[in-house]
Formats: sequence, C-alpha cells, structure tokens
Amino acid sequence: MNAPDLVRYRLLLAEGFLAEAEQDFGLERWRSCVDNAQLATENAGKSVLAGFGVISKTHDPAQQVAKVLRSQDLSAALHDAMERMLPDLLALGSAEHFLTDYGDAASGKLPWDLFDRDAAANALEAARRSIESARGIVALLRDRR
Repeated sequence: MNAPDLVRYRLLLAEGFLAEAEQDFGLERWRSCVDNAQLATENAGKSVLAGFGVISKTHDPAQQVAKVLRSQDLSAALHDAMERMLPDLLALGSAEHFLTDYGDAASGKLPWDLFDRDAAANALEAARRSIESARGIVALLRDRR
C-alpha cells in the first residue's frame, strides 16, 4: 500500500471507530466507547504519520508525531496543527488501550469498572478532535506537494 492509500485507509479506520464510539455512547457502553474512541484517535495519528512516510505499529503514535515535529521542517500551520493533536494522542495512547481491554490487575478493577459517562464523553471529544486535526493535517500535506 502506498502512502496516500495508507493515509486514506487510516482515516477511514479512524472514522469507523468514531462511529462505533458514538453508538456505544448512545447505548451507555462506557468502556466500549472509550475503547473505540482510543482506536479512532490512534488511527487518526497513524494517518498523519503515514503522510510523512512513517509506518507505525504501535498503540501510541504520539511519540512518533512528536519526533516528526522535532525533526521535520514544517510550515507554521502544519506544526501548529500537529502540536494541537498531541494532547489527545497522549491522553488516548497505549495505557488507555490496555485499560479498556484488560482492566487494572493491580487494583483488581475490571475494564467495565474503570470508565463512566464522563470518561466516555471526554474520550469521544478527543477522538472527534483527533480526526478533525488529522483531516486538516492531511490536507496541508497534500497542498505542500
């Protein structure tokens, strides 16, 4: 798969997981909402990385996005958009992914005990922002070519 196809694929994944997170929220499935919001955010981050030719096999693309920010000569608009995306990528990274799937064994809390309506609403908003940011970044990358 070439870079433009991978960017498109990751954005479609992000949008699909966001749609599921929205459904989960409506059904009051808080854990599942956070899980799908995390995957939406992760794939939004990976779509941006794919635009730079970075293929990431991680549940935590924030580190690679930060590396691109440090190592690439970016326009101010591109730099600012990527920097705005980072907090959501950090908030919904691999730690959240593992909590939604496995819970917290140290405290004996199951995944369903860890997430409530507020957590789901926050995750959903982060996923929406991440996808919106990714769309903008992808458009800026396309315009730069």
